[in-house]
This record gives sequence, structure tokens and C-alpha cells, in this order.
Amino acid sequence: MNAEQTRNNAAIEERHWWFAARRGIVRDLVHDLVPPSKQSLVIDVGCGSGGNTGALCRDYRCVGIDSSPEAIELASRKFPEARFIRGDVPRDLDGLLGEASLVMMMDVIEHVSDDFAMFSSVAAETKPGTHFLITVPAEDALWSKHDEASLHYRRYEAPRLRRVWEGLPFTTRLFTPFNARLYPLVKTARNVNNALGRTSGDAGTDMRVPMAPVNAALRSAFASEGPALRRALAEGRTAPFRHGVSLLAILRREAGEIRVRTKPSDVPRDRHDPHAAA
Repeated sequence: MNAEQTRNNAAIEERHWWFAARRGIVRDLVHDLVPPSKQSLVIDVGCGSGGNTGALCRDYRCVGIDSSPEAIELASRKFPEARFIRGDVPRDLDGLLGEASLVMMMDVIEHVSDDFAMFSSVAAETKPGTHFLITVPAEDALWSKHDEASLHYRRYEAPRLRRVWEGLPFTTRLFTPFNARLYPLVKTARNVNNALGRTSGDAGTDMRVPMAPVNAALRSAFASEGPALRRALAEGRTAPFRHGVSLLAILRREAGEIRVRTKPSDVPRDRHDPHAAA
């Protein structure tokens, strides 16, 4: 994500329906996974300007890490209760992954060319019992200029995402599309934007706060998925929704060695190479 997008997201993430609803859903799921305690460490990999970390830092010891100096500066200013690190994972976490109760990788791995290497290198340093909460943009059919501007390599189909942890010592606690109730609306908007060769927001993306009544309605629709996701997690059901703008996975690290591995040669080529395009 470039500096302009980082600033745009930081300016709107407290109000924008997508950020606000997702933050509330994730906070409730984290509470269900890890009882609130300052003894429990939550690490937010690719924390951006810190909104998700900030939503949890009153209840947990929180560390956010991001490679963007601008993101870390913004996050540190907004959420002084948390610790923020500029750097790369896992190297610059200095062993903190071994203490983590939960690792968040929210809309992160689509930004790296080798998501297998990134995930396995992080997972290798965690202890059994650590939970991972992962979100990614879903469905190649939703690809648009928003993804290109956001420096995405890919959107994910469920089988492609599952391969990232397949064969590693993890138990899948929840795996489902989410942002599902607004999926038809988002798909229509993306189709229209693609036909017109545009995006509908700022900084080349679709991110802009709509009028207050619209923003409130969209936030309510997305947030209403929270109870269904919590029930599915509690009951061991893995897919409460059929389609969604995003995919959500909650995994539990089990005992067993994890070696860093690279993307297999039979994985389809990525949709986009943001660095080649630049």
C-alpha cells in the first residue's frame, strides 16, 4: 500500500463502514478465542495505521508490525497504549511470536509475492495453541482497479487460500466467506466500475466514507454477520456464508515442526504484479 492510501485509510478508518464493522466483528471473535487479559499477547502483522490493534489494546498486550514507516508513525500517534514496530516479519519481532496467544494477518498476504513463505515463516516461530486470524480479499471475479491501486497480487478462492496452511500442523476453527450480506451490492459496483474503467473512492481505491445514513446502513449490514460467525466458531461449523467480499480463517497451531516453505510451482500465477506495473 502506498503512502497516499495509508494516509487515506488512517483518516477514515474510525468512521468508514467497512473498517468499523470489521473491527467490531474481529474484536468479538478475538474475545471468544482468547479471554481478555494483559498477560495475553496479540500480534498484528501488517498492522497498517493501527485500527485493529487499537481496538484490542485495552484488553490485551498488543504489538503491531508493518514495513511502512508512515503507517507506523500514524499508528503510534493514534494508539500510544500499543507497541508498534517498523520492520519485516518474523525477523524484526525479536522472538515475540513465541509469546503470542493470537496472530492477526488481516488483509496482508495478498500484498506479498510469496504468501506461503510469509505465513510459514511466521507460523514457525509460534507455540502450539497460538491462534491465527487471517482475512483476505475473495473471488477473482471481484478484481478491479481498486485491487491494482492497493498493490494486491491476487484475490483468493477458498481452495487457493487453504493451500497456504495445508500440510502444516494447524486445526481450522473457522473458514468462511464474510462481508457476505453486501456481496451482491459490492459485486454490482465493481462490475460497473470495471465497465467504466474507474474506482469509486479516493487514492485510486474504492475507499471513501459515504453519506452518513448510507454509511450507517452499510455498517449495520456488515456488522450483523458477527453473531453468525461467533456461533459457527463455537459450534465448529466452518462456513456460515456461501459468498463474500472477503474470506476469514481462524486456525489453531498444533504441536509439530514447521519449516519455512516457498510457493509451490503448481500454484496458478498471480493476477497482478504491482512492482512490475510500477
